[in-house]
Amino acid sequence: MISLERAKNLMAAFKDRKILVIGDLMLDKYICGSVHRISPEAPVPVVLVNEENSRPGGAANVALNVQALGGQAIVSGIVGKDREGDELLNELTCRGISHEGVFVGDSVRTIVKTRIMADRQQVVRIDHEDPPEATAAVIKDFCARVESIAGEVDGIIIEDYGKGVICQDVVNAILRITGEENVMVGFDPKDNCELNISGITLATPNYKEAMVAAGLPDMPLRGDPITDTRLQKASEILVKKWHPQILIITLGAHGMYMLGKGDAPRVIPAKAREVFDVCGAGDTVIASAMLASAAGANYYEAASLANYAAGVVVGKVGTATCTPSELLNSIE
Repeated sequence: MISLERAKNLMAAFKDRKILVIGDLMLDKYICGSVHRISPEAPVPVVLVNEENSRPGGAANVALNVQALGGQAIVSGIVGKDREGDELLNELTCRGISHEGVFVGDSVRTIVKTRIMADRQQVVRIDHEDPPEATAAVIKDFCARVESIAGEVDGIIIEDYGKGVICQDVVNAILRITGEENVMVGFDPKDNCELNISGITLATPNYKEAMVAAGLPDMPLRGDPITDTRLQKASEILVKKWHPQILIITLGAHGMYMLGKGDAPRVIPAKAREVFDVCGAGDTVIASAMLASAAGANYYEAASLANYAAGVVVGKVGTATCTPSELLNSIE
């Protein structure tokens, strides 16, 4: 694995790296409490609320991870001209994250996910969002916003949550600018398998996303990942499809399956000590891997740092981030 000294050197360079995160922005709300009885009205728990809070979610959580690790994050996405959109932008500002790439539209509403938590466990989630097609009317203006800042950063993360922002027009705008300016591009996919995104630097699908993107059945992973023929086939298909310089398929408790350009596949074991919540772990992986790559890490070093960072956040409740001290402590 990566040495502590090498990790320190790379992380010292994070502060000079500017990463643009483009994707579906959300406001995550948490209503937290405890359960002592079942409702007499229906067989559901009664949550006695003792705390409520909000934080940036979706692609904005990737930016939080970049910022938490010491990088300079810029967010680009679409929000509505509503109270939740104002709250989201204010939360980003308070965390020192630039939102100059955010387009505020009259015809869309801000995506809000409300999680009801009881004693560190999620009871239910309530979503408020428009269908993905609702963003189509503002995509042209959004592309212009993206093109105006895409050439001024060290790396770009395309964070797809399947809510409509990441479409072919947006991808074309990104790749056109990054190709001219030689900017690194990372891709964290959802179910948008038809995107032509060939030539990216880094891709970080989870196991299910990799199988869907490769057009293979999503069957449970069994045994040693390095000898799993379906995983090998999926990685070969995705390398031909996306032409990434590095492909990292996250496997949860099985760690990561990594394939660098021209290299044999490698498996990096998971580093989590205790898992409370895997929500947002993929955001941490792409943020730390892209930041490390922009700081000069090789493929294996970037994947190793991302693996340690993911091990930190799954030990926390809700969408979370990893700080430099937590990352170094995990490695040490």
